[in-house]
This record gives sequence, structure tokens and C-alpha cells, in this order.
Amino acid sequence: MSRRVLSRLAPLTLVLALGLAACGDGGDDEPAATQGSSSPSESTSDSASADGDAVAVTVTREGDTFTPNGERVELEVGQTLDLTITSDAAGEFHVHSTPEQEIAYDAGTSEHQITIDRPGVVEVESHEPASIVLQLEVR
Repeated sequence: MSRRVLSRLAPLTLVLALGLAACGDGGDDEPAATQGSSSPSESTSDSASADGDAVAVTVTREGDTFTPNGERVELEVGQTLDLTITSDAAGEFHVHSTPEQEIAYDAGTSEHQITIDRPGVVEVESHEPASIVLQLEVR
């Protein structure tokens, strides 16, 4: 190959190598299911955290607004999601897993647990008001 071709391939090779390194296992003992809020300074109403083998997520409903709103949370197949719902009105979430699950909640704070047994992305949504609250990425 000519020197000119090699000089053009060098940046591409560097970008690909860095991308692959970012995908590698960093040796971190913390489970991958601790994904949650995009900023550590955000309140716990829109965060997820690991608690032993379970992942804890708090959802807040104020009027027709949900926090978090469509955020992705990573889970392992069979791992428990501990869901705390704080709401100013009663409602119901639909978990579009196989089989589908429904989570009815009252006004106030309630605790719920769900488990997904198949890999994929599972939406947790409210039909009234219409909103995708969470996307569970199950691996």
C-alpha cells in the first residue's frame, strides 16, 4: 500500500480500536444492570440502583408527567426489578413482556417487583395518560 493510503487508514484504525476497547469488559464487579439516571446529581425519583441481585427504580407521577420518561434500564434475564411508584393519582402500568404484566398502583407510594424471563427490550408504559415510562433492556 502507498504511504498516502496508510496515512488515511491510520485515523480509522485508531477510532475502531478505541470503539472496541470501550465495549470490552473493564473488570468492574458491579452488575451492568445499574444503569439509571444520566447524571448522579439527579434526584432518586428518576434513578436506578443495584440492591444485591435486584435493580431498584423509583418512578414519580405528577399529573400526566412521569419521571423517568422512557429511560432504559439494564436487567439480566430473571433479575428482579424493585419498582417504587410515587404518584398523585391511581393508575396502571403495562409491562409488555411475554407474558404481559400489569402493575396497578394507588395514589401515594407503593412497592412492586417484576421479573422478565426472556431477553429483549420490554416497555413499561402507562395507557392513561399515554407514556412510555421505562425500557427494560433484558440480557
